[in-house]
Amino acid sequence: MNIGFVYDARADYLALGFSEEAVAEFDSAETLAAIDSTLTANGHAVERIGHGRALAERLARGDRWDLVFTIAEGIKGRAREAQVPALCELFDQPYAFSDAATMAVTLDKALAKRLVRDGGVPTAPFAVLATAAEAECVDLPYPLFVKPIAEGTGKGCEAASKVASPAELATAAARLIARFAQPVIAEPYLSGREFTVGIVGNDAGARVLGVLEVTLLDGAEPGVYSLLNKEECEGRVAYGLADDAEAHAAAALALQAYRLLDCRDAARLDFRSDRAGEPLFLEANPLPGLHPTHSDLPILADKAGIPYARLMAEIVDAAAARYGLGASRRAVGVG
Repeated sequence: MNIGFVYDARADYLALGFSEEAVAEFDSAETLAAIDSTLTANGHAVERIGHGRALAERLARGDRWDLVFTIAEGIKGRAREAQVPALCELFDQPYAFSDAATMAVTLDKALAKRLVRDGGVPTAPFAVLATAAEAECVDLPYPLFVKPIAEGTGKGCEAASKVASPAELATAAARLIARFAQPVIAEPYLSGREFTVGIVGNDAGARVLGVLEVTLLDGAEPGVYSLLNKEECEGRVAYGLADDAEAHAAAALALQAYRLLDCRDAARLDFRSDRAGEPLFLEANPLPGLHPTHSDLPILADKAGIPYARLMAEIVDAAAARYGLGASRRAVGVG
């Protein structure tokens, strides 16, 4: 297929004066090269388009591709991850990953929690604070964990996010609201194991690739899979496939949540267990990171015996099948 590759490159935004934290969700040159070269090796003709505004210009002048492969996160707004999917839909351009509605809902952690909770997937009780003053009205058992409502990659998740009193909650909420210009979500701090579940496919064909357990090492920022721990995961985090009853429960719940949220092609869903060992839904990531050795989904796939080329082929095949495009399977080791 002819594939248009859409992305937000970290280097582009750093050159415009964005901070390292602001571009944390955007992709490195190494990630872009790995995706480009792997799609090419899998038999596709890849054209790098760039960010969503570049795609808009190309679509408006009539350019089309068999498939747009988009990992663009968008710059601002609660629906920023939905911008490229909505743009593709506006111009009737086939694209990979979830549609605009799912992208918008999943970025807002409270909306996603309400939807999966109503569908029977357990999640911790939570409160949304638009101002720090609302901390006094929060009726949840402490300690709590507070984070921005619509960020990813662990942005705003740090040791100071764990709070033990209304006063500490107000302080943390004020800091995060000012820093990220959005409400925060607070929920009881979960002291159990942390899992991330990788899923590929659509409808009845959607399947769990594996359950990755995240274990913080002694040198990690304690108690939270934070942005710092993610960025320096090689020395701060241990990853391993989990295959016990608790992990199986997380896998079943993840597949249920994937379908409730209408995720498409691939996604990663995060769970953390309470002290009783019950996995609770944290969030869904319908635009999972795709660095071959640094991102959770490829790490998970590799540990499950799925090479990066095969993972990428399965994602593209799932997207192509939705449009009846008949994607090929020419990657090494893909049968």
